[in-house]
Amino acid sequence: MLKRFSHLISLCFVFLFTAFTNAQHKFDNVEITSYKLAENIYMLEGAGGNIGVSVGETGIFIIDSQFAPLTKKITDALKTLGNAPVKLIVNTHHHGDHTGGNSNFSKQGATIMAHDNVKKRLRQNKPKAALPIITYSDRLKININDEEVFIMHVDHAHTDGDSLLYFTESNVLHTGDTFFNGRYPYIDLNSGGSVDGYIKAVKAGMVLIDPNTKIIPGHGKLSNEAGYKDFLDMLESLKTKILIEIEQGKTEAQVASNAALTKHYDDLGYGCCFISSEKIRRTFYKSLKK
Repeated sequence: MLKRFSHLISLCFVFLFTAFTNAQHKFDNVEITSYKLAENIYMLEGAGGNIGVSVGETGIFIIDSQFAPLTKKITDALKTLGNAPVKLIVNTHHHGDHTGGNSNFSKQGATIMAHDNVKKRLRQNKPKAALPIITYSDRLKININDEEVFIMHVDHAHTDGDSLLYFTESNVLHTGDTFFNGRYPYIDLNSGGSVDGYIKAVKAGMVLIDPNTKIIPGHGKLSNEAGYKDFLDMLESLKTKILIEIEQGKTEAQVASNAALTKHYDDLGYGCCFISSEKIRRTFYKSLKK
């Protein structure tokens, strides 16, 4: 019996080691690319959510931290932008592709900030070092690197803990995952997200911007007011069409299988990525049916 137990322990160790190794290797070929948006504002693109960066005398401030195995690559990329440590991280929400590096940066001395609900959700399965030590319930302003940054919580959008961040002097908006540029969004209904809240979040962002604003989406390429407006039009169009289906008594299966509802945006490539056209129809149905 003891021999069998030891064998099982060995198998478990091999399985966990293999899973960990595979997870590490998944990021081996990821490259972190930086884009300069303003005098001291940058966007980093890698794997996971796009990172916003402010560089200056105060130190380096980043928005989101991508996956833990990428911290070294992110740190190397940041060193090319400024010779200073990461002082502050703001998480736009709790998902792992935006918060995975929290612990690594926290152990290097960074302070983590996020909405109250982000901390509540991270506390369920993340170590203490990954948790925000500063939280807020609605909105606030911080001054970092001689620039005022406006932070606004948008409720029940992508999740129940989303925030928009606007650099008031540089005219740069970071939307987190309340904007997926050129693709259908992931609306996490199990984490408090909703179609109506998501649309309200985009409309809240529209109030902050102008035709010259550079917009960092949660996923996808850098955008602007026109791209953001196209995204909002897509959301409102799908909502209108699927509400009609619901009012006509259609079932979730019928809506999910009706490709005509999303054909216009499918043809534009919106179903390219994580969320397919079938998934977005199903998500809209489930959220709006409530």
